Amino acid sequence: MLNRKDLLGLIDASASEITEILDLAQEFKNRIKNGEKKISYLQNKTATILFYENSTRTRTSFEQAAKYLGASVINIVAGASSVAKGETLVDTGKTLDAQRNDFIIMRHNMGGAPYLLAKTVKASVLNAGDGINEHPTQALLDMLTMRETFGTLKGLKVAILGDIKHSRVAKSNLFGLKTMGAEVTMFAPETLLPKGIEQLGAKVCRSRQEALDGADVVMGLRIQLERQQAGNFPSLGEYAANYGVDEKILAYAKPNAIVLHPGPVNRGVELTSGVIDHERSHIEDQVLSGVAVRMAALCLLNDARKA
Repeated sequence: MLNRKDLLGLIDASASEITEILDLAQEFKNRIKNGEKKISYLQNKTATILFYENSTRTRTSFEQAAKYLGASVINIVAGASSVAKGETLVDTGKTLDAQRNDFIIMRHNMGGAPYLLAKTVKASVLNAGDGINEHPTQALLDMLTMRETFGTLKGLKVAILGDIKHSRVAKSNLFGLKTMGAEVTMFAPETLLPKGIEQLGAKVCRSRQEALDGADVVMGLRIQLERQQAGNFPSLGEYAANYGVDEKILAYAKPNAIVLHPGPVNRGVELTSGVIDHERSHIEDQVLSGVAVRMAALCLLNDARKA
């Protein structure tokens, strides 16, 4: 059982905690595949989804996970709530606590915001992405997809390419994968590499070929247009030619390597259409893994609250 009230990041998650989440998530994934979508573990519980940033995949995935488990779900869009009137995060949290919410699922553009909220409320807080800090459930669904494919995470080589500097996905994956005994290589333009990432356990490579050499998993990260406008690289075309993954570059990975991407994908930029639609692409499978992982996180946090 998770010995924590909240799921805020993987930087401090133990191998046993990650394994517990992945084991339960695998069970839920199998049940969903078998057509079982009503699992009443969270009957009479309420989950509020509080997003200060736009989202489609993560929001709908959390909502589906909570509803599959029988919870009531409330959606709050910050721009259409009292937040737009100047309400502070702490006051929003106090309001949600007064309404007896059991879970608050929050995405925020400021790193550390979920930690502040978690200290304020009795509800369990689940971090759905905070600034450029972490996105723990995305990394967990990535790891579930990897483990389901290879049977283990220990010893896997995972190559991550893209905007690593601004990627909460890359950081959570690095923390979780290193804890589980995987090797993580990274490659990006120097302007999109955070200082000190090697001290956190990543191997920074000098070329795509070096990063992908012998890789079991190739993960692309989304490039945002504002990064180009800020001068982090000359053009999307040049980025694709020098840092993207096409089938020729993919050949440097192992023959059975899988391709992942947190989405949405810029076709022809991070990955070519040939790679996205390749038989080794597990991008669509990641979506179902996401629902299962978020179901597992909600259930295990609920158990921790009862303990």
